[in-house]
Amino acid sequence: MDGRILLVDDEKDIVDLLENVLTEEGFSLIQKAYTGTEAIRLCREYNPDIVILDIMLPDLDGLEVCRKIREFSYCSILFLSSRNDDIDKILGLACGGDDYITKPFSPREMVYRVKAQLRRQQYQNAVPSHAGGLLTAGPLTLDEESCRAYKDGQELSLTGREFLLLACLMENADRILSKERLYEHVWGEYSSICDNTIMVHIRHLREKLEDNPSVPRLLITVKGLGYKLKKKVD
Repeated sequence: MDGRILLVDDEKDIVDLLENVLTEEGFSLIQKAYTGTEAIRLCREYNPDIVILDIMLPDLDGLEVCRKIREFSYCSILFLSSRNDDIDKILGLACGGDDYITKPFSPREMVYRVKAQLRRQQYQNAVPSHAGGLLTAGPLTLDEESCRAYKDGQELSLTGREFLLLACLMENADRILSKERLYEHVWGEYSSICDNTIMVHIRHLREKLEDNPSVPRLLITVKGLGYKLKKKVD
């Protein structure tokens, strides 16, 4: 499980600590960056599987770095921050992050989270496509082979997580899916922040799927149970 990892933090001691712990666990494909600009450049050149990204950087905010990386990469992004407020976690996940870890942190926990992200990636790569690779629900069509989705024939601009979430919902159209099941399917593990993560991604999906996201007719909430994507819109 020796994935390519990019460490991004302006504190050299933290970068060195993470590198040492990851190396001890058998990871050898590690690159380091100390600014946001350098991180974006290395991400393009190195094509990492995972980016461990500090939010407080000297040039660009880590959230902005994440947004720029999401323009060309679906790699897993794990935020590292000294801020522990829920709103900061939500912002990090909303801009395309996959996990959020607060300082001070346990290096072993970081390794576990890195391995969990790699397992999820391996699982997704191993899942076979449906026959033909096409899913449909109402005005939506999703092509699993080309990783593209359409509404009324117009291609939707989706992030990697949004695509996986929509694929799961369309595979189970007209079925209620709990937040926990959606999180485990898309992120590959259980997390105590899955509620916030799913709510943020569902909101972004609705903005792209619904004519009126405030009054959804296609992707609906089933109170106390989860979410359901309807095969037909009334």
